[in-house]
Amino acid sequence: MLRFNDIVDRMLEYSPGLDLELLQKAYVYSAKVHEGQERLSGEPYLVHPLEVAGLLVDLRMDEVTVAAALLHDTLEDTLTTREELERLCGEEVAFIVEGLTKIAKIEFTSVRERQAENFRKMLLAMSKDIRILLIKLADRLHNMRTLQFMKEDSRRRVAQETLDIYVPLAHRLGIRWLMQELEDLAFRTLHPHIAEDLERQLTGNRAEREAYIEEVIGIISSKLLQAGIHVEVKGRLKELSSIHKKMESQDITLDQVYDVIAFRLVVDGNDAACYAALGLIHGTWRPVPSRFKDYIGNPKPNGYRSLHTTVIGPYGERMEVQIRTVEMNLDAEYGISAHWKYKAGAAGEHQDDERFLWLRQLLEWQQHLADPHEFLDAVKLDLFPDEVFVFTPQGEVINLPRRATPIDFAYAIHSEVGDQCAGAKVNGKMVSLRHLIVDGDTVEVMTHPNQFPRKDWLDFVVSGKARNHIRQSIRVVERQRAQELGRDLLSRELKKTARSLSALESSGELDDLAAKEIRGGDRDALYAALSYGRLSAATIVKKLHGEGESTASSQISKGAPVQERLLGFFKRSTPDPSSQSGIRVSGLSDVLVRFGGCCDPLPGDDVVGFVTRGRGVTVHARGCRHVFELDPARKIDVEWDSRDVVPRKVRVRATTRDRPGVLAKITNAISSAGLNIAGVKVTTDEQGRAQQSFELWVENAKTLDTVLKEISRVKGVLSVDRVRG
Repeated sequence: MLRFNDIVDRMLEYSPGLDLELLQKAYVYSAKVHEGQERLSGEPYLVHPLEVAGLLVDLRMDEVTVAAALLHDTLEDTLTTREELERLCGEEVAFIVEGLTKIAKIEFTSVRERQAENFRKMLLAMSKDIRILLIKLADRLHNMRTLQFMKEDSRRRVAQETLDIYVPLAHRLGIRWLMQELEDLAFRTLHPHIAEDLERQLTGNRAEREAYIEEVIGIISSKLLQAGIHVEVKGRLKELSSIHKKMESQDITLDQVYDVIAFRLVVDGNDAACYAALGLIHGTWRPVPSRFKDYIGNPKPNGYRSLHTTVIGPYGERMEVQIRTVEMNLDAEYGISAHWKYKAGAAGEHQDDERFLWLRQLLEWQQHLADPHEFLDAVKLDLFPDEVFVFTPQGEVINLPRRATPIDFAYAIHSEVGDQCAGAKVNGKMVSLRHLIVDGDTVEVMTHPNQFPRKDWLDFVVSGKARNHIRQSIRVVERQRAQELGRDLLSRELKKTARSLSALESSGELDDLAAKEIRGGDRDALYAALSYGRLSAATIVKKLHGEGESTASSQISKGAPVQERLLGFFKRSTPDPSSQSGIRVSGLSDVLVRFGGCCDPLPGDDVVGFVTRGRGVTVHARGCRHVFELDPARKIDVEWDSRDVVPRKVRVRATTRDRPGVLAKITNAISSAGLNIAGVKVTTDEQGRAQQSFELWVENAKTLDTVLKEISRVKGVLSVDRVRG
């Protein structure tokens, strides 16, 4: 167990003048308020804040950050107030601890929405003080190290969240060792059997690899020393998560991953010494074409600088070589914390740094997104680390996500350029807007004032900024069309009574009625509601004439909320047991429902409904990409009916080694779970792999998850997943 004295001793090594009294106050108070509390492991709760503080010391952080780390759970898990923290340790520490607190003041309809909103709040808070994020990452790392004490469902949820959010954040801050450990721990939790299999295969020839590493280190050190370049050389096996990612992306086996060994050269010199070392490495071993990356000439947005190359080393073994200076190595190990600065005499006001620009841009791009799910989706897109570096015609470097297109490039320049993008040239040649940009391309965008974002752009753009602007533009256009259609419907109905819609608009009578019917909405909202079927044009005309309502549909409309009026149009006249969907719409089970073929939701999946003209309510999985393209005004509350279990057909795909008996074992695992197999298709390839696709009748998502886990345990199965759409 890490002790407080250990933390102080380590801090004194890099900060001899630290405020010891502040740290002592924070430690004593944390020990006092957490007394009697225990972790799931059975250890005293105080162990956690001490370990988190220790990780911050590894990053060489200041005493304010370490004090906040010692107190980071006090507001959430004890009766401590912000005022107490401010009196004890000052306003700066109190602000950081408050920024870390996960209390959500707004009620949300699901746990997932609450998580998304908490993440939004964390981003907003850390934009004011990046130390909030550094403590959050340290907190998550210690939680991941002790994940074995949680239930399996919780472990998988935390691991997936870590992989989706915290790994990319650590990457963005440039703290490589923290990012790699988080990624590896998450991978081992989500894919334990694959990790075991890889570990076993790598351990089989570990002694050989260690001898190989020592031999290569000797060769490199000798060559560079002869050239007068002083260097520290380290060799290591790549992380399991990195190896598995390469196997998945390139569809290869472990035997075909040649560069599982990586070497790092830390040169005692300047940039020129790195390029000189690179020349010697390429002169000694043949480089692999297209595997060279110059992050010294083109640093990553997080400040990472290094030369990366892959060469054919001794005995024909591929190996990755990274070359950097001592300063660059510090940047790579400590990231943004290696440059932590604050203004003398102005506590808490930190110097502006270009490393924060990505964060401010991220928040600026997402500020118009009201839906927490959409916000989380957009943020994840912007945080993923794979990037390409391209040039404007003026030579300015623009970084984009891998597989970016000219549309992504146009939106990176300016939102108006993206909206009006009509064509593009890459390296002087006209290309399709779907063209994939690669490192080093020079891109020129052609615009036209009559060009508008198109829905099919969403099929190939990858950057969060581009997707957000396209969705917003499409929604505006769709809403305008809906308003035009609704206005036309009302105008036609009014003509039957010889009244003029223009006159009603001018008199304000229509606005008054709209405010009553749409709860404060205007006449445009009324037109949209008519278009979507939420209101009847005939009913509106009768109300304008002051007539009573006699039909069943108008009785439903009278004085009822918008959603209830809507359901009246989609209720089945006589319930048909054979057409039950297993879905309740605003508490009712006799509403016409269809499921989105793009996501095929199962009972247990988080779902959302949308009114579809002429087809009732369409139900999508909450994470379905099409959800973000639909008009939020058409959203309606839906939930699974636990009393009405309706099996649904889903597709499952397993990638396996092409060996006898594997198919039989998988079908046995499916049958043992009591599931019916509707169809099977098996294909093989030249690499000795098989793709096995199954159609299964499943009652809920939990059962499917259990079956997928059982299939993943079958020897010879490389991966298994549910296929949507």
